Amino acid sequence: MAPPRGPLSQLRRGHEELVLGLLRKHGPLSRGELGKRCGLSRTTLYDILAELVASGAVVTASAQETPRGRGRPAETLTLNPDAGQAIGIDFARRGLHVAAVNLAHEIVGSASEPHDADLPWEQRVELAERLIGSLTGTGSGALRLGALDAIGVGVVGAQVEGPATDPGETPPHPVHVLLRERFGVPVLLDNNTRLAALGEAIWGAAAGGQDVLYLRLSHGVGGGLVVGGSLHRGAYGLSGEFGHITVDPGGARCDCGGTGCLETVASIRAVLDAYRATGGRAADVPELVKAVRAGERSALDVLDRVGGRIGEVLAAVCNAIGPSVIVVGGELVETGQALVEPIERTLHDHVMPVSRHRVSLRRATLGEVAGALGGIALVLHESPLLSRYPAGPDLAEDPTSP
Repeated sequence: MAPPRGPLSQLRRGHEELVLGLLRKHGPLSRGELGKRCGLSRTTLYDILAELVASGAVVTASAQETPRGRGRPAETLTLNPDAGQAIGIDFARRGLHVAAVNLAHEIVGSASEPHDADLPWEQRVELAERLIGSLTGTGSGALRLGALDAIGVGVVGAQVEGPATDPGETPPHPVHVLLRERFGVPVLLDNNTRLAALGEAIWGAAAGGQDVLYLRLSHGVGGGLVVGGSLHRGAYGLSGEFGHITVDPGGARCDCGGTGCLETVASIRAVLDAYRATGGRAADVPELVKAVRAGERSALDVLDRVGGRIGEVLAAVCNAIGPSVIVVGGELVETGQALVEPIERTLHDHVMPVSRHRVSLRRATLGEVAGALGGIALVLHESPLLSRYPAGPDLAEDPTSP
């Protein structure tokens, strides 16, 4: 039976998260120190601590963690890293990335592996299970599958809905069903690029930013927005589809059904096709990077044109949203300044003059696991960026449980 979800249970959950957050931030603390920092009454605090200790989330600190002093030191409490763990998985278009953290928000490990774009979901989930298994072991920081609380998942797609609960609703995504069967814990889904934006805004290049625009240039082109300190999901989960902004009305047909979208110009396939049309022979991004480093003029010219288109789109979105930080990530950014410099130049030329010296353009720092880390943030739901996320404070509750 599901636990009660009334205001009192939510208040108690808030108190528990407050105590856990203090232990996470400050390390081992005595009950007295916790009382001073949390502001709860002694009775409420001790009641919360008793429940956290009973559940195994909090344990007595070991001797070496206890600060020395005269006389018998007060008993200190600390997080039990093995009490709860969360996994994030990014089912990218042509690769799979996993990451795991423990209750203390320490990253237990991460792993990635490429695959064919048409790999069936059953095999993708098997690959995910194998990569997660590679994170297990016997060390003190190893992932223990029995301690899993939930799995946060990013998938490709403009619209990601939760599992159906009533007849006639959109059926659950196949990966939700398959992962739920494999691991027996709640599975939370969102667009993988939006989760990458969340990851970069919490742990990456835009950490601490209140208004952030994230753009990923990969096999697809998409992004995410942090507006007013919260991740912006949009109506029906439709947000951050910058790749489908028209940049060339007479251009190529896009998979979305439109014509001349940014994705038809700035995706990996589009850039490689444009380079090969000039006589270049790069079969993938690493070979394109080699051509750039060799100073090959045709490669530099293609990236200059693509960067200009990207800069125009970013400037238009900037003028509408007003971010303070723009983060650009994805495999194409590996071409470096050959792409970033024309983006920055065009952005400067087209953004409103008052914003030109206030917008910071940065390269992403989290790499391939950004989406998986964003999935973990979705599970933990402790970031202020998720304060207005649609699922609310009980996000991690299993939506399929009776």
